[in-house]
Amino acid sequence: MNISSDEVKSLREETGVSIMECKRALEEAGGDRDEARKILASRGAMVAQKKKERATRAGRVDVYIHGTGDAAAMVKLLCETDFVARSDAFKTLAHDIAMHIVATRPDTLDELLSAPFIKDDSMSVKDLIERTISVTGENITLADYAYMSL
Repeated sequence: MNISSDEVKSLREETGVSIMECKRALEEAGGDRDEARKILASRGAMVAQKKKERATRAGRVDVYIHGTGDAAAMVKLLCETDFVARSDAFKTLAHDIAMHIVATRPDTLDELLSAPFIKDDSMSVKDLIERTISVTGENITLADYAYMSL
């Protein structure tokens, strides 16, 4: 099957996964975009599992304050290198998780990780982290979080 470069580019922009991985997934899915996304998600989970044992000594702390100023969350997100910690993908992940915490107010880390992500309920927060792992190529762990409100 012939997959156009526009299809590959569009899937890459949506997922952040490499062009070659997007092309392979589209070819494997016979051009079906939804199936290609599922393939990429599955591969992302496998990549995350392989990297799980790697030490995470770099990272960032991110804060999200709700627009009304009555609630906030802080996350401590770790990765392997400061290079990835400064990347847009990692910064966005940290901020999105903090925003998710304000919206959902989870009681435990397990509850947070298993919850449907507020921006895309087709994936969990854990899936979102795994997707970012496949994009950055590094292990990422959510080390801690805090929620505060009036």
